[in-house]
Amino acid sequence: MTILDQIIENKRQEVAQRKLNTSVTALEHSALFERNTLPMSEYILDIEKTGIIAEFKRKSPSRGMINAGVTVEEITTGYFRSGASALSILTDFTFFGGTDNDLVRARELNAIPILRKDFMIDEYQIFESKAMGADAVLLIASVLERETILSLARLARSIGLQVMLEIHEPEEMKLINEFIDMIGVNNRDLKTFTVDLECSFRLIGMIPEGFVRISESGISSPLMVQKLKNAGFQGFLMGESFMRAPDPVLVFSKFVEHLI
Repeated sequence: MTILDQIIENKRQEVAQRKLNTSVTALEHSALFERNTLPMSEYILDIEKTGIIAEFKRKSPSRGMINAGVTVEEITTGYFRSGASALSILTDFTFFGGTDNDLVRARELNAIPILRKDFMIDEYQIFESKAMGADAVLLIASVLERETILSLARLARSIGLQVMLEIHEPEEMKLINEFIDMIGVNNRDLKTFTVDLECSFRLIGMIPEGFVRISESGISSPLMVQKLKNAGFQGFLMGESFMRAPDPVLVFSKFVEHLI
């Protein structure tokens, strides 16, 4: 069983328990559910912004603890002040050390869109995401069937959330549907957790017109951002290269200063 298989199996059990604890009706009546969401795709395309989706992530299954000595309040507000177009918040606890409250706190403190980064397998999680204050959700093509992607994306759109579909292989292009807003090419293979930046360059030409194109993982220099821009990418999801630093906000702000 791969790490990805373990994550998905754990997520099924987690979602089943969450459904017992809190009903969809309760989620729909939560304080943040009725808020007007921010259009993440527009923030990424704004030429006055960096195009960077800055990620808050405490640990990963492949590398263990990344940075246990920082708070979501400190890091996300620093990313916001330093020019992030959007935030990505990991909410999986078992494998990534994230919590729902990380997203709630980030929403309270920042006036830019927030992507809920988790392993979405059930419609219940879409309602959860809206109740947490997310503006967009991530759907991972490698763990979902075509019909599941369609139903989750349609539901997300119907309650005001945007959708990013994450792909890694050419054959996953066929899973794109009209309810998707952004296509993220993940340079990290979720089965092996190895990173290959060439993945973005191989797939960029296959992404249909009309979708915001985002490169994810393994981006570590302003020069690489420029190369990806030249190839056609408009957004860049980055986290680990900043989070591993003793002062992630300082490293992020210096990175932004060197963007061309």
